Amino acid sequence: MKQTTEPDTQTLWGNLLEEPLLHYRRLGSGERIACTLPELFIAMAHDQVRDFPALRPHQRHPWHAFLVQLAAIALHRAGRTEPFVKAQEWQAALLTLTPDDPDGAAWSLVSPVGRPAFMQSPVLAGIDAKWETKGTPDQIDVIKASKNHDLKSQRMSRPTVEDWVYALVSLQTQSPGDSGSYKESSRMDGGWGRRPGIGIVPPGGCGARWLRDLQILLNERKNIGEKHPFGSSGVALVWLKPWDGSVQSTLSLLDLDPFYIEVTRRIRMVCESTVIVAKTATTPVSRIKPIDGGLTGDIWSPIDSDKDGKKVLTVRPSGLNYRVASNLLMPGKFEFSPAMKLQKTDPLVGLKMRMESIAWGPKNTNAGYHTRNILIGKKLAVILAAARKNEIDELAMISKSRVEQIASVHSMLKNSLVVLFGKDLQKESGKKNEAIDTQAERFCQPFEAECDAQFFRELIEEIEAEDRDAVRRQWLCDLADRAERVLRLAFDAGPRSGQLRYRAQSAALGRLHGQMRSDKSNLPTLAQALKTR
Repeated sequence: MKQTTEPDTQTLWGNLLEEPLLHYRRLGSGERIACTLPELFIAMAHDQVRDFPALRPHQRHPWHAFLVQLAAIALHRAGRTEPFVKAQEWQAALLTLTPDDPDGAAWSLVSPVGRPAFMQSPVLAGIDAKWETKGTPDQIDVIKASKNHDLKSQRMSRPTVEDWVYALVSLQTQSPGDSGSYKESSRMDGGWGRRPGIGIVPPGGCGARWLRDLQILLNERKNIGEKHPFGSSGVALVWLKPWDGSVQSTLSLLDLDPFYIEVTRRIRMVCESTVIVAKTATTPVSRIKPIDGGLTGDIWSPIDSDKDGKKVLTVRPSGLNYRVASNLLMPGKFEFSPAMKLQKTDPLVGLKMRMESIAWGPKNTNAGYHTRNILIGKKLAVILAAARKNEIDELAMISKSRVEQIASVHSMLKNSLVVLFGKDLQKESGKKNEAIDTQAERFCQPFEAECDAQFFRELIEEIEAEDRDAVRRQWLCDLADRAERVLRLAFDAGPRSGQLRYRAQSAALGRLHGQMRSDKSNLPTLAQALKTR
């Protein structure tokens, strides 16, 4: 369909099936390619996509998940298990998903408001004065930077169709609840939850991961249907159905397809004075009936369990630090999602575990977007692929003990910093000084940051080693040196006057060495390693 220059509320504009409105950079050459959505699927199937230059970091997983789910829906409805080989075949298959809109309205950014548009439900009653106008894509996005903390809003002065597409996918598939006026994505643990994206990434470009996850999702369809009460012929593209925001228009899992792509906000793209803007309405009633724990069979969401039962993982303000990430690398604490498990077709070299999520913050704010990529060594990959419980339990114990030993050295360092900053004050008062304690914890952060940065490289080194005990002893000695460096860097913040300065520094070093080398140390393996160094 020919793109119009001045879209209006009665014109189809921005058809993703026919107009080259999306862009990717070619793997290898970096050449920027304009494409339609069907052409993008062909490029992905040939692993030609390096990245999407207009895609913002926090939009990466929602876009990846969208492409996988959409392709899986189209292939399942066509009775296929392998991707189509021609763009025309993809286009026909996608149009088949929208039989009431053969002209491509459901794949266009703008269409008459009483009809579906891309990721936008029909509004049969029309748009009235209560709908709010948003002029740029970052105003509707999840990290529009609520309160302008993470990303400043309204920075896109000349947004493209592509910018709106990515913002819509992000908004509609990973939105949290907001003060009762807006409801959260069904794939999250309630209004305070956040949708995680965690899975193994094979070597190659975006297409290699897309092909892997597409096959996993197709293979998991039966399991998802057995574990969750989906309908036998449910709605796959939720944006096709009219939505008036009432309780009567709420959908349940019985109404949905196991691969469903949801929409969580009432939003329509319209043209005002030849400029595309978004019209948004409050959504105090969920489009999809809340699902306990957000358990929908999402292949990228690990399951957490506590006294209240099972639920989708929610990343907390601390983000994906080594304590959290180590539990997501080794089976044990969390129930792994399908994308996190090694497949028979996965190579044993070059694999990564990719972790992505917006973090939940105090008072239901966003605590930023967090990501982590962990290179999986060959030996670890072999063990994870074999899935022998005794070997995996051993790896989990190695990881857990490293976390605990870092915590022990952190405690020793903090005690030494307390001596440096307030030995005399603490002694005179006879009680803990909260200000000094807070200051000591703050000066421990470089130690934590270095441990976090090196944790998985050092962990994999031990797992891959022939003599794991020797590697652990050396690591403990390095940990002690790391703590001492941080303590010495803090000397400038300690007492500055003559004799008091040297006395405080000496006492702090003495405290650190004494804790580490003592026979009564709470970390005897460190004491033994230092004595034999």
